Amino acid sequence: MRTAIYVDGFNLYFGAVKDTPLKWLDIHAMCRMLLPSHEIVRIRYFTAIVSAREPGDQSPVNQNVYLRALRTCPFLSVHLGHFLTHVKKLPLVNPIGDQTFAKVLKTEEKGSDVNLATYLLRDAFRDEYDAAVLVTNDSDLLEPVKVVKQELRKTVGIICPHKHPSKQLLAQATFMKQIRQGVLEACQLPPILTDSKGTIHKPTDW
Repeated sequence: MRTAIYVDGFNLYFGAVKDTPLKWLDIHAMCRMLLPSHEIVRIRYFTAIVSAREPGDQSPVNQNVYLRALRTCPFLSVHLGHFLTHVKKLPLVNPIGDQTFAKVLKTEEKGSDVNLATYLLRDAFRDEYDAAVLVTNDSDLLEPVKVVKQELRKTVGIICPHKHPSKQLLAQATFMKQIRQGVLEACQLPPILTDSKGTIHKPTDW
């Protein structure tokens, strides 16, 4: 069965690998382990470039290194959204005297879910897969999942990075698998890789 994988990068990160030593995840290897009977023909990874939150923050550097490493995986392409940062006035839970609101700097990731939905539908209309598998737990993707399954008659699976799968996605998916600790441990990239730009080293703090 020709299978295309659509990875919600931030959902995967926050659901499965944040605050663990398993961030150096080989997504292609993970998908092969979880989908042994599928012929993986494409993996699309959706994310946005992070910014440093404080001096010395290595997050942007580490993310760039990881994206370089991911691009060495077979059939994998990276699709970038963006972040919007703006000042927003929000109410205080516990007002201080006459002060009932505070201005906060809010950062929002934009584009990844729309990009994922767009490519999921585009590839289905072009008949580029028999099965689509989404690595996510985001119920905002429910409608495109329904269209692909009900209107385009494709198999749609969910690989859930979170402990508690979305009931909405679960109700529509043809099948669902969860990412277990053992899978993450077994599917780590080599600590040193090479690409056209040179050598890629796993971040020391990962």
